[in-house]
Amino acid sequence: MLTDTSEKGLESIIVSALLQRGWIAGQPQEYEREHALDLAQLTAFLEATQPKLFEALDLHNASPTRLKFLSRLQGEVTKRGVVDVLRRGIDHGAHHVDLFYGTPTPGNTRAAALNALNRFSVTRQLRYSRLETALALDVGLFINGLPVATMELKNSLTKQTVADAVEQYRRDRDPRELLFSLGRCVAHFAVDDAEVRFCTELKGKASWFLPFNRGWNDGAGNPPNPNGLKTAYFWEDILTPGSLTNILENYAQIVEEEHPKTRKKKRRQIFPRYHQLDVVRHLLADAARQGAGQRYLIQHSAGSGKSNSIAWLAHQLVGLRRQGQTVFDSVVVVTDRRILDKQIRDTIRQFAQVGATLGHAEHSGDLRKFLQTGKKIIITTVQKFPFILDEISDAGQGRTFAILIDEAHSSQGGRSAAAMNQAMAGSAPGEGNDEPDPEDFINDVLARRMQSRKMLTNASYFAFTATPKNRTLETFGQAVPDGHRVRHLPFHVYSMKQAIQEGFIQDVLSHYTPVESYYRLVKTVEADPQFDTKRAQKKLRAYVEGHEHAIRLKAEIMVDHFHEQVLALQKIGGEARAMIVTSSIARALDYYHAVQTYLEARKSPYRAIVAFSGEPEYKGLKVTEASVNGFPSKDIADAIQEDPYRFLICADKFQTGYDEPLLHTMYVDKPLAGIKAVQTLSRLNRAHPKKHDVFVLDFHNDLDTIRKSFEDYYRTTVLSDETDPNKLHDLKSDLDAQQVYAQSDVDTLVELYLRGAARDRLDPILDACVANYNALENEDAQVAFKAQAKAFVRTYSFLAALLPYTTPSWEKLSIFLNFLLPKLPAPVELDLSKGILDTIDMDSYRAEKQAVQKIQLADADAELDPVPVAGGGGAGDPELERLSNIVKAFNDQFGNIQWTDADRLHKLITEDIPGLVAADPAYQNALKNSDKQNARIESDRALMRVLIALMKDNTELFKQYSDNGSFKRWMQDTVFDLTYPLQSAQPR
Repeated sequence: MLTDTSEKGLESIIVSALLQRGWIAGQPQEYEREHALDLAQLTAFLEATQPKLFEALDLHNASPTRLKFLSRLQGEVTKRGVVDVLRRGIDHGAHHVDLFYGTPTPGNTRAAALNALNRFSVTRQLRYSRLETALALDVGLFINGLPVATMELKNSLTKQTVADAVEQYRRDRDPRELLFSLGRCVAHFAVDDAEVRFCTELKGKASWFLPFNRGWNDGAGNPPNPNGLKTAYFWEDILTPGSLTNILENYAQIVEEEHPKTRKKKRRQIFPRYHQLDVVRHLLADAARQGAGQRYLIQHSAGSGKSNSIAWLAHQLVGLRRQGQTVFDSVVVVTDRRILDKQIRDTIRQFAQVGATLGHAEHSGDLRKFLQTGKKIIITTVQKFPFILDEISDAGQGRTFAILIDEAHSSQGGRSAAAMNQAMAGSAPGEGNDEPDPEDFINDVLARRMQSRKMLTNASYFAFTATPKNRTLETFGQAVPDGHRVRHLPFHVYSMKQAIQEGFIQDVLSHYTPVESYYRLVKTVEADPQFDTKRAQKKLRAYVEGHEHAIRLKAEIMVDHFHEQVLALQKIGGEARAMIVTSSIARALDYYHAVQTYLEARKSPYRAIVAFSGEPEYKGLKVTEASVNGFPSKDIADAIQEDPYRFLICADKFQTGYDEPLLHTMYVDKPLAGIKAVQTLSRLNRAHPKKHDVFVLDFHNDLDTIRKSFEDYYRTTVLSDETDPNKLHDLKSDLDAQQVYAQSDVDTLVELYLRGAARDRLDPILDACVANYNALENEDAQVAFKAQAKAFVRTYSFLAALLPYTTPSWEKLSIFLNFLLPKLPAPVELDLSKGILDTIDMDSYRAEKQAVQKIQLADADAELDPVPVAGGGGAGDPELERLSNIVKAFNDQFGNIQWTDADRLHKLITEDIPGLVAADPAYQNALKNSDKQNARIESDRALMRVLIALMKDNTELFKQYSDNGSFKRWMQDTVFDLTYPLQSAQPR
């Protein structure tokens, strides 16, 4: 008999594996279409577990009593979803009906016996339809007769794949069928021998299938399986009764989302992705095995669902037990993103079985109160955390903590981490239950301070980030010896590469368009003074890019591009939004007004929103987001989802932690590099069923910088080696050698400080050291000392938490330098470029889009170097150059149109052509009898007529006007500005 390589053969493999793992074979004819359940399995379960109820409901007869119960059950599943019905059962008349018995607690024999009576059944070729009775699904999965999942199978050996199964669901499975309604099943799976995909709500062609694959080589797909099919993990591991029970109890859920304006509620079924399920299960298993005091780094791509992963983990850490004891008394979730703070809070609340277990620490004292009143999960932002640390020091004694950190690279800065460690260890610096030994007071207090800096032994840290820095890897990563070095790796990885290849996030580098700016500056003074070249070039670039004309031109390019290349092409079904990323609040406000003005000029129905922090002064007036936008700041994230708002113009705000799937296009006018580049551009990557691509137009950055920024985080990020603590010895030696301070200065100041001496006893010591600093031989020596001092403080703050030993001399020097550094004057740096902006003017500016490019990333793990310890070098000597040469070099670098006869062309554009346009009869008529808007239309038409007439002798000018949109707009503006005021001022 030949091997069965058909789809039916795959079906047999799956069902056979399930039957071997505790499933029961269901019969297609037992499926009751009117109520979407397997009646035989349901009645068998109720008869075995609740025999009196079974009799009362008359379930063995086709009676009105049974029909009423089945109708009630169907209604409850429709209203609440199958997960909630299985978890909590239903009330029917005088009866409570249990429909599932969950995981028993250890030692509870009765619960274990009931759990063993659950009936997990699998039905092949399930005829599900009430109307088209011949239609059949490949596989239906049931728990106690209630459907929980369906499967459509395909086989690559017969030239069909998981994509064909997805299409079958979209095309042939009518979402109006009872079995396919929202909440009736937790998921619908498309399966072949290589991949698994799932959908939680069928919507015909709009059904959104997500990958459920293990990943291979840091990318999509599944690894080869030496013992069977690549997808065997799905039915051998995920779909076992124990695993599926765990998913239903702790992951799957229907959540309600309320529209902020209409207050309409929308329900959504949640089911975990493979990487989410995998990371939470592995973390729980390791924490149960090792107990408190561990550190875990989770590198999961931006947009990969970290908020749900954190929520699921927090919820289950509460009940985690080891050797019969609770592992963690409290779980603290720390996030640096205010938007995600609410998202995590809401998600945990939806999954928590008891609402009393959750608290949100917003104010001083909240955390202590929550701990004392038995709150198991406490959520706070890193911004609020320092204000409540003192309040939890007493409550923290003798307790164990799980600390979940969202975006660990920014939440675990040296001082913040040290303060957190001190608070949760149960003692602040210099405090404790035991009085210090009066004969050795200083050493005792130093020992307490050093110990309080250590990573807590009574806490486990679970750090989530998409972009781990070297410091984050060394703090939380797994140490792996590798010859003479120790590398640090993440505990779990879901890479950007895998997320992109799986289509779960968009590749923000796939349509990257650099926009080159070209300008020509002119000298406006007769003299030719000298300026510092480097600083002058920087100022000139900022001047031209922030010039009113440049902002207006770039804003027009952005608005035109969005209308013509995004809205006109119905991106995201016509719902696409854009973000404009700017370098400062003033620049954001400039763009806001330029964009609004041009939208009105275009008669566009759309508007912009500006986002910034604080109450800055802009053009002489204090402004806020609310005063500019016309609605409160808190409504910005909701408002951008609604028309007429399509542009979100940002100054830092919303560039990290902002999750908006409708964002499609980003316009960048700000230098970006490293983590900042990855975080900012990743705002575009969120998936949406109608989102198939994204665009980036970048006015500032070169492609190599962006490529290098992303390559560090495309696959697994690894720390190449640990920071060498001996470099602190070297730094201390270098600092000591410069004789700014003496060891006696350090010892005296530290003792005075730790004994609580008055402030005026510290300053004389510090002021004498400042005098020594000022007397150093030159400015380079001052710069070197200050840089080395900062490096010592920064590195010691980091290493003090990690090193297994303490060094009192380092602790003393750290205390001393923290006092000395603020008093050291900055080296006097003469700005030898001062005044250059008063000597130049911008003669011309144009911006030109380059070809759209896909930035290719290196397909290899990235290795980061350890935290740098050395301080900076000297200031360096300025390079002086004549103004004329600086302007020439600037114009040469940033280019311009290379005209063949510049002087003649200047006269032609500024005098001859405007004169001919002003004499055009149609334009003159518009000036006399119409408004400014219609006059502008006739001016542009007259300009085209004039250029056609001059084309023979000015082909280069006409070509630039025809081919270069930026130059065309500039010339139209110039001619209209030169003619409209002149003509309209004449008597009519």
